[in-house]
Amino acid sequence: MLALCVFAAVFNYISTSTEVCTNALLPGAKGDQGAIGEVGEEGKLGKNGPPGLSGVLGEMGLVGEVGHTGKMGPIGERGIKGDPGYIGLAGFKGKPGTTCDCSRYRKVVGQLDVNVGKLRNAVKFLKNVILGLKETEERYYLLVKESKRFGEASMNCKLRGGTLAMPKTSETNQLMAEYVSQAGLMRVYIGVQAQSNDTDGVFADSSPLQGFTAWSQEEELNSPVSPHTNSSCVELLRSGTWSHVECEAAMFFISQQ
Repeated sequence: MLALCVFAAVFNYISTSTEVCTNALLPGAKGDQGAIGEVGEEGKLGKNGPPGLSGVLGEMGLVGEVGHTGKMGPIGERGIKGDPGYIGLAGFKGKPGTTCDCSRYRKVVGQLDVNVGKLRNAVKFLKNVILGLKETEERYYLLVKESKRFGEASMNCKLRGGTLAMPKTSETNQLMAEYVSQAGLMRVYIGVQAQSNDTDGVFADSSPLQGFTAWSQEEELNSPVSPHTNSSCVELLRSGTWSHVECEAAMFFISQQ
């Protein structure tokens, strides 16, 4: 019991004491400067810094060699025609030609003319007899012996590469009339359509009826087309006269190319 009291008294004294015991050492005086060490290894390159100011312009260098020729550019516009040049001097006189023995060449040309005539007659026979074509200096005309309405006949001619025949002159009209008569027919469709009256009609190529018409006397007396019928289509009679006809009527027709 007495020992505990003595221990407590000693502990209490130590804890209340202001003096603290430490192991810290006080710094001494500064020593002499040591020797400089060896140069170390080169360090890594840093990032590129900002560009500096532009330097002074240097002297111009020497002219280099000529480069390769580039591609041809686009052709320019045509220039203005220049003035004609002076007439040149006359050339030297040529050597005299040799005498031509043309008799055999004349025979060859003559035989060619005979052959061409035979060929022309053969073509004419083919067109008139076999194909049934009639022709002028400008057109061929074909009598199509297929009964069709006016619109169908017009389309049939277009499919053949032509149109319904258009008699724009008295000579052409007479040729067509003889064509119809020789075929033993009475009437055919032609490429003419009337409008309010005979003078306001048009051909199949939309050109107006001007210069020539061949209306019959009956048509001239009763020229206006009836608004209640579709009689604006035109037929060619074997006599060579024109007449109105219903467009729905089916008959033969003449096509031209």
